[in-house]
Amino acid sequence: MTTKIMTIEEIVGSLESGMTIGIGGWGSRRKPMALVRAIYRSSLDDLTIVSYGGADVGLLCAAGKVRKVIAPFVTLDSVPLEPHFRAARQNGTIEFAEYDEGMFMFGLLAAAHRLPFLPTRAGLGSDVTRVNPDLRTVRSPYDDQEELLAVPALALDVALVHMDRADTRGNGQYLGPDPYMDDLFAKAAGRCYVSCERLVDPGKLDGPPQTLLVSRMHTAGVVETPNGGHFTDCGPDRTRDEAFQRHYASSAADPEAWTAFADRFLSGDETAYQEAVQRWHEEQEGKAR
Repeated sequence: MTTKIMTIEEIVGSLESGMTIGIGGWGSRRKPMALVRAIYRSSLDDLTIVSYGGADVGLLCAAGKVRKVIAPFVTLDSVPLEPHFRAARQNGTIEFAEYDEGMFMFGLLAAAHRLPFLPTRAGLGSDVTRVNPDLRTVRSPYDDQEELLAVPALALDVALVHMDRADTRGNGQYLGPDPYMDDLFAKAAGRCYVSCERLVDPGKLDGPPQTLLVSRMHTAGVVETPNGGHFTDCGPDRTRDEAFQRHYASSAADPEAWTAFADRFLSGDETAYQEAVQRWHEEQEGKAR
């Protein structure tokens, strides 16, 4: 079978402005940050980002790439609210549709099954319908006649997910404690691209079958990006780089500091990013001595 190996540049080069892009992971955990950084450097704009959001959303908001965000939250976990996302919301530079976590999952599930919506009780009795006035309810056609929230399908043009392992055919495997919803992102998209910590030959994905999360049937391309989830948690290979995340968050609070951060870490390709991060850590260790 022909391999699906691509480069970061080939994947991002296949994207178009105005697309709806789903980004897997959860908060500051297992995000396809190498691909996100490549979008940051690209000419793409007017994007709708669908995500259990973290630095992926924030970084693209900082770059002016985003028209709309659909998310249940945008957090760095140990930093409660992603600072660039917060600034974009406060400045009114993006649209935002905030869904309950369960509603968000049902939206992905509906898209995965090519349904226009799925009914759920999640969100009823809350302010979700007030802040999202376009949401509708449906009534059960059965004897109970229960009124339910009709969550629209979160149909994606493209999904980007980051796996611990993948093979050259595009099968993706997670090795951490949680699959998050990456399989639903893959199924909800017209095409899905997988980045991974390590790429292996077909038949070399070891571990329980349930860890084989993303099927090659849903994968358009795969790229090996060692430490490509940085600075998010990608256990068991790598934990979240909390020191660098704090540096990112504090830099976001000041325009001059952010310009310096972007110049140092985001002006080159992924190799340059990884080298700059390594040098920064060496500097921090030197200061601590």
